[in-house]
Amino acid sequence: MRMTLLVIAKEPLPGRVKTRLVPPYTFEQAAQLAEAALSDTLAAVLTVPACRRVLILEGRPGPWLPDGFDVIPQGGGTLDERLASAFAAVRGPALLIGMDTPQVAPELLAVEWDGVDAWFGPAADGGFWALGLRVPDPDLVRGVPVSTPDTGAAQLLRLREAGLRVAVLPLLRDVDTAEDAAAVAALAPGTRFAACLARIAAGQGDRP
Repeated sequence: MRMTLLVIAKEPLPGRVKTRLVPPYTFEQAAQLAEAALSDTLAAVLTVPACRRVLILEGRPGPWLPDGFDVIPQGGGTLDERLASAFAAVRGPALLIGMDTPQVAPELLAVEWDGVDAWFGPAADGGFWALGLRVPDPDLVRGVPVSTPDTGAAQLLRLREAGLRVAVLPLLRDVDTAEDAAAVAALAPGTRFAACLARIAAGQGDRP
């Protein structure tokens, strides 16, 4: 069975996404950066061959959504519950990522499952940017404490305590703060995200 690549995301609307970027950015600029990050993420997913691509979306699709994705409404509740719902919506091997790592390289997403039950991508803030399960089981994520410096460690422990063979992906930095945004843009200067940040810095970031 082919792998499913899941992207869990919010519609990039001012005041609804990347609010920790405000200040120094405006809510409109934060939404522009979120849209650019999401576009980079979806573009990376599109280049991974032989997989199903699913966007788990809070909100409505917009012109930023390319062809090639199925769209499933995001479940409610806390983040762990929404992740659990995302895994419950698919069968077979699945790798889930968010919209916070526009620097993600497509080769990181083309994971192999020989001898691996789970993939785990740690984030620099103590969370995780990717989670893959050979057999999607919502109970492997439901109840894991979220949005804490120990979220990633708790999730990894949950996987290992379940007896899963876990492979670890490289550490990536999520974009949550202005400092994160500058660091990620410097790491990936060819991304839409970096170009958007440069336009904002040049005073061209607010739409009329």
